[in-house]
Amino acid sequence: MLPAMGLLLSAAMLVAALMAVRGRRSLPISILAAGLVSLLASVQFLLLAAPDVAMTEAAIGSGLTTFLFFFILARVRHD
Repeated sequence: MLPAMGLLLSAAMLVAALMAVRGRRSLPISILAAGLVSLLASVQFLLLAAPDVAMTEAAIGSGLTTFLFFFILARVRHD
């Protein structure tokens, strides 16, 4: 069960990464897809029995970075 879950998460990460790279028309969708890649990576780390790395990836990689990208996007569009 565990290898199948890892394979499914890897495939989902690949799809989300392609969405982030190919999302030329919608920048918010690209930002959300990049955040999803990071969130799925944190779940992958959790499955690999590295909860400290998973928690750091979820907090910094997924949460803070996505928030920062949206904050900067709003500032750039406002000016």
